[in-house]
Amino acid sequence: MSNEAATAQAAQAAEAAPAPEPLPHGIGASLPPADARAKTEGTFPYAADLWAEGLLWAAVLRSPHPHARILSVDTTHAREMPGVRAVVTHEDIPGRPLHGRGTADRPVFASEIVRHHGEPIAAVAADHPDTARMAAAAVIVEYEVLDPVTDPEQAFEAEPLHPDGNLIRHIPLHHGDPEAAGEIVVEGLYRIGRQDPAPIGAEAGLAVPRPDGGVELYLASTDPHADRDAAAAAFGLEPERVKVVVTGVPGATADREDQGFQLPLGLLALRTGCPVKLTATREESFLGHVHRHPTLLRYRHHADAEGRLVKVEAQILLDAGAYADTSSEALAAAVAFACGPYVVPNAFIEGWAVRTNNPPSGHVRGEGAMQVCAAYEAQMDKIAKKLGLDPAEVRLRNALATGDVLPTGQTVTCPAPVAELLQAVRDFPLPALPKDAPEDEWLLPGGPEGAGEPGAVRRGVGYGVGMVHMLGAEGADEVSTATVKVHDGVATVLCAAVETGQGFTTLARQIVQETLGVDEVHVAPVDTDQPQAGAGCRGRHTWVSGGAVERAAKMVRTQLLQPLAHKFGMSTELLQITDGKITSYDGVLSTTVTEALDGKELWATAQCRPHPTEPLNEAGQGDAFVGLAFCAVRAVVDVDIEIGSVRVVELAVAQDVGRVLNPAQLTARIEAGVTQGVGIALTENLRTPRGIVRHPDLTGYALPTALDAPDIRIVRLVEERDVVAPFGAKAVSAVPVVTSPAAVASAVRAATGRPVNRLPIRPQAAVVTERG
Repeated sequence: MSNEAATAQAAQAAEAAPAPEPLPHGIGASLPPADARAKTEGTFPYAADLWAEGLLWAAVLRSPHPHARILSVDTTHAREMPGVRAVVTHEDIPGRPLHGRGTADRPVFASEIVRHHGEPIAAVAADHPDTARMAAAAVIVEYEVLDPVTDPEQAFEAEPLHPDGNLIRHIPLHHGDPEAAGEIVVEGLYRIGRQDPAPIGAEAGLAVPRPDGGVELYLASTDPHADRDAAAAAFGLEPERVKVVVTGVPGATADREDQGFQLPLGLLALRTGCPVKLTATREESFLGHVHRHPTLLRYRHHADAEGRLVKVEAQILLDAGAYADTSSEALAAAVAFACGPYVVPNAFIEGWAVRTNNPPSGHVRGEGAMQVCAAYEAQMDKIAKKLGLDPAEVRLRNALATGDVLPTGQTVTCPAPVAELLQAVRDFPLPALPKDAPEDEWLLPGGPEGAGEPGAVRRGVGYGVGMVHMLGAEGADEVSTATVKVHDGVATVLCAAVETGQGFTTLARQIVQETLGVDEVHVAPVDTDQPQAGAGCRGRHTWVSGGAVERAAKMVRTQLLQPLAHKFGMSTELLQITDGKITSYDGVLSTTVTEALDGKELWATAQCRPHPTEPLNEAGQGDAFVGLAFCAVRAVVDVDIEIGSVRVVELAVAQDVGRVLNPAQLTARIEAGVTQGVGIALTENLRTPRGIVRHPDLTGYALPTALDAPDIRIVRLVEERDVVAPFGAKAVSAVPVVTSPAAVASAVRAATGRPVNRLPIRPQAAVVTERG
């Protein structure tokens, strides 16, 4: 065959071949993350991978006691060790010695009193990591060991553990008639354990001194501006002389970085004049960062003969550990949502957050809301059992809806399709029973060759309905700033919103693609030279930072379209951008975005600030929340009632999402949240007898693995847009974490008939002594 014939044949084949599938593009598409390939190939640069010329290594000495008086600290031997370049203690802090996420009450280094196990005492910089660890161990600390206060109920009567006292906050919520009573009354006492956020990678960072006497901190920070300000205050520097550069964040389900980890790092770099790197061990990570608040909850529900709620009374006690951190915010959420997504005409809730000598508690996904959800859903099960009603039916009779009033007095103005969500999971077909065959033994609790007998397995079905608030609350100023630039057909987004795995960088690309018709969009790395965007939690970057990106992109769009609109004598609103083309409503104008740009550089900066909220008053009343999100989960479990082992067979999920922005990303976030909830329900419990963290590693702390993850069925996504939210979308990660533990506990109750009043569920709580 001649070359000409071969060319003609190839051309014919090309014409006959189907056109390639277009790449995902814009809002509503499953656009893949830009860093997905690097992460899967292991080339993504995390904080632990950082390096600098002349690097020194750091190590931190931590207290082995939960409560002790420091009599002396002798650093002589550590300083004299070969290779040691600096040793710092509380005496070497030039600025403010206290820090903290919500309340600055936590010392960088303990000086007189140790208040929790693992509290930092000193830090060392040396030319080798082993030398640094040995030098830290060579610091001699003389302690007078004191009795720890580890029971939060005892904190009210104990001697003050902190100059600010033991009580962090008390919220009394009074709503309705205190004399109201129902025909039936159910009571319960519930305990929620201490969960660790267990990030994929332990804390790591690099501090590099600057010629102007400042310092740059390279960290996996989720709130870089707050970390910069805390560092500047501790170092005695102006904020502009401290720069935080965000490196690769290996996942975050809480405030990712422990400021008590960052501050010694920067102090050592300033002291030595050299770059200093610190990589925490998993044990140090467990000891240093905050955990979910262990919580004690007492409930009394009043209902009428039809199962409709009349009054809810509750007492909620949060164990904040040694320092306040964000306990005030967690308590507000717990008290406000103590009745759940149900209509309750009368509510009287008392909430307290107290200091103890346990490890510090703070922001962990769904804080406050998760603990109360487990309790009020157990109460709903008790009402159903007492009245002989279906548990789902009792919940439906009390379901909250748009226009109803929360116990805080705030009217629910956002979409609240609680009944629709619950009906969706209730009506979804149940999974088949496991076959009684040898090849299916792995389906039973305990797996193949487990200790249990198939005849001892009972199946249970339970429900959980939960709610969370989005963004900050009680007057928090939620604001984010973003800049969008376009040049040579390429768009760049500058926004200090940290990508923690929630998909913000992907969303930012989709927004710009949708608004400007530009395919190639880059999101610049985050540092504190950019305007503030706030912390990466409570869905705020989807809402606030995504809103800022959208506004900036729309401003650039106006700049792009105005010359064309002026030329053709029409307004920019009559022009649209689709698939990279600009067209007018009447078809007169048709050009490409590239032609319209014609080499110009366009840019705009915009802010997004949601409507203001207000603090809860002395009666727990106030419009404290910007928006709410809801979720319903039906859990199916198999329980071996002889040995108490539990297997979660399936979790059916229906969720209020506002609007789906990225289907694949949304699905992944819900599945991850549900799986995290399974861990909270069954395995995750950081044990701290007498304030000592026992087994601070991923062997002693049991996270659910892929084999523990159940089948997750997302049976309904309700897309009723929240008109005050950019794009109408709601946060999706926290509410399944809040709801799924309650659903699993409900299913175990159904299978065993046991009360199940503690999370995680211990095997003895699922054992039935007599088979029914």
